[in-house]
Amino acid sequence: MAITTNDLKNGYVLDIDGELWSIVQFQHVKPGKGGAFVRTKLKNLAKGNTTERTFRAGEKVERVTTNTIEMQYLYEDGNQLVLMNTDTYEQISVESGGVENADLLAPSAEVQVLFVRDAPFRVELPIFVELTVTRCDPGAKGDTVSNVMKPAVVETGATVNVPLFVNEGDRIRIDTRSREYTARA
Repeated sequence: MAITTNDLKNGYVLDIDGELWSIVQFQHVKPGKGGAFVRTKLKNLAKGNTTERTFRAGEKVERVTTNTIEMQYLYEDGNQLVLMNTDTYEQISVESGGVENADLLAPSAEVQVLFVRDAPFRVELPIFVELTVTRCDPGAKGDTVSNVMKPAVVETGATVNVPLFVNEGDRIRIDTRSREYTARA
């Protein structure tokens, strides 16, 4: 859908030169001399980088329709993640390689799926997940230096670093953005 730069709003997704860009911020500028323009800060949805771009006031741009739907992760089928819409029970498959930290997803986890032009574009995990530690070495006695970590394998098969006091069978809370242990659950 073509709109003019006068209609821009934060969060709109634009198709610029075949790439999808989300508007982070924009500003209408009317200088004393010359024509008005719109200064924008854009984020590339595929790559994650940001850039600044200036448009003439009233210039036509292509707005892309997007929709975010909460879905439930069911299981992994080869290199595909099978997700279910919790409202309609419709199932879709997405490439697991395109999902950041997919190995932290436990079955029945809720995820946010961004649809662009009615096709799944990106899957966002919840910020924190709670998982059970299935395997880890016991902490060495007397090793009490602050921030000493040891590797632990959680129920999904992912390996994360945890403090020495965490044992097998403990439920831990993990930040999916950094893959770091945050607390015992």
